[in-house]
Amino acid sequence: MAKALATKNPVSERMRSIRRVLWVILVLNLAVAAAKYVYGLMSGSASMQADGIHSVFDSAGNVVGLVGIALAARPADDSHPYGHAKFETYASLVIGVLLLLAAFEVGSSAVGKLVSGVYTAEVTPVSFIVMVGTLAVNIGVTTYERRCAKRLKSEVLAADANHTLSDALVSIGVIVGLAAVALGFPMADPIMALVVTVAILATAYDVFKHALATLSDHARIPDKDVQAVAMGVPGVQDAHHIRTRGTEGEVYADLHVLVAPGMTVGEAHELSERVERAIMQRFPNVIEVLVHIEPNDGHED
Repeated sequence: MAKALATKNPVSERMRSIRRVLWVILVLNLAVAAAKYVYGLMSGSASMQADGIHSVFDSAGNVVGLVGIALAARPADDSHPYGHAKFETYASLVIGVLLLLAAFEVGSSAVGKLVSGVYTAEVTPVSFIVMVGTLAVNIGVTTYERRCAKRLKSEVLAADANHTLSDALVSIGVIVGLAAVALGFPMADPIMALVVTVAILATAYDVFKHALATLSDHARIPDKDVQAVAMGVPGVQDAHHIRTRGTEGEVYADLHVLVAPGMTVGEAHELSERVERAIMQRFPNVIEVLVHIEPNDGHED
């Protein structure tokens, strides 16, 4: 029986790329937040102020993401032999908490207006210009960030993209609310603010779901996909006990490979290296593979 281990050093360029994306998004989110919140205060629109607050929390999430990426980029050490990649996941959890705080702020403000019966929103053409303009920015940011998240396999970018998408949907709701106010239904403004609250809570749930998948060591690659790659290597008679875990961008894999009982240690070692290379080539996000060699003599291990 022989064991072989292959590792691939995490590409620091991936972390640098994520950091650059977060800086760009931070600047755009701050601009959008300022435009919506300031005009919301000027016009007395609760839903516009709520949407502005939501965008501010988007910016806070970007800052958290930047801190998380800075920590995740540190190399492995004696205390963290598997590296620091999960700090990116922890950053996603903090973003989720910020979303819950935003939902409370927005929801309590809306409920207060509904209970008091005081509706102060004033709708002007500028209101719609501000909202439509910021909506266009949000849609552009979401599209850009989603593409980067997919390319870089980044949990922080994926969570932030979903967050920004919810901001865009919220903006659509605010526009609808302003239109209703203009038509003589002032109660629609705080009601749409409550819709904002629900959207934020839904986003928080999505963020927590993805972060907990990493922290609970949820399988990252289907076993059958890894098995198919291993079985495609000449000399491999079977593969089982396949496990994968880690973040979406840095996956660790281990598996048992069955070989001919008469294979020498040297031959088994060379075969294991070919299996490792095949898996890493097929799944670029796999940074480490542990192959456990077993003789295919009918025993179960």
